[in-house]
Amino acid sequence: MLVLVVLIALLFAFYLFYKTKYFRSNRLVEKKWLSAKSNIALGLFVSLFGINHLIFISESTVSYIVAALFIIYGAVFTWIGFKKYKHYLPFAIEEAKLFNAQE
Repeated sequence: MLVLVVLIALLFAFYLFYKTKYFRSNRLVEKKWLSAKSNIALGLFVSLFGINHLIFISESTVSYIVAALFIIYGAVFTWIGFKKYKHYLPFAIEEAKLFNAQE
């Protein structure tokens, strides 16, 4: 499926984008917020990679185990990233307001 490959590439690009913004940011809370966003993108990337592996790679027991591990790991990583994102979002908004007020 071409859709899975495009989504995998897009999510990897989002991961790189947010990691680059993370390293370029000087604000502490914004860094944590961007890290959470990159965790979500990486988790979805790994999960979709596992689903793609499950659908298109040879049907062996080892292949199914590896694909299941990728899907589970990616889902957990996405869930943790989403929780961190929700936690840091109000603090990042407040930090941005304070930073803009100082300028």
